[in-house]
Amino acid sequence: MGKDSYTTRTGMNLLLLFLCFITFSPLLFPQANAVWIEIPGSGTKCVSEEIHTNVVVLAEYYLFTHHETMTVTAKVTSPYGNTLHYHENATHGQFAFTTTESGSYLGCFWLDANGKHEEGTNLILDWKIGISAKDWESVAKKEKIEGVELELMKLEASVRAIHESIFHLKDKEAKMREVGERTNARVAWYGLMSLSVCILVVALQVWHLKRFFQKKKLI
Repeated sequence: MGKDSYTTRTGMNLLLLFLCFITFSPLLFPQANAVWIEIPGSGTKCVSEEIHTNVVVLAEYYLFTHHETMTVTAKVTSPYGNTLHYHENATHGQFAFTTTESGSYLGCFWLDANGKHEEGTNLILDWKIGISAKDWESVAKKEKIEGVELELMKLEASVRAIHESIFHLKDKEAKMREVGERTNARVAWYGLMSLSVCILVVALQVWHLKRFFQKKKLI
């Protein structure tokens, strides 16, 4: 009976772990697939991704066009405006970095003026973050593992990433709640001060009218 109970609990734990992975995997790997970007003939096209600190970002982009002279300029900036990648006259490029700032990372692309094309073009962006950016083939060769053991290692890394994401969301929610409470307190003080000023103005007006009527001997 004890062995069956232990087996049942183990199965339930694995099932919960699997369901948790399925639930949070879209949040962890939002850029696991390539993105098709339409770049206008004049102007800039940007994509952004909300990423917290200490996350590996790996990306590669290809210009999809039949014009040989058409190139683009790519620029990637951090939430505080630091340039992480800049490439001019490019038809293909890639960049990789580990985030040191928490917030929205922005990748912008625009056509270079060397070809002077009025029409736009398309660009394929393969943007990977976190677990998706890790080279699991190299890990498998280095650790000499494969099959189920490799999948368990991936699952363990995914669970760890979920745990870190939950703490990040909790920290972000706490900061937002603190800002909301501080704003509510300021609004309350502003309302109280406004009411006090209104009462003072009304009192002064009543006092002035009373003196005016007394001088005119109306009261």
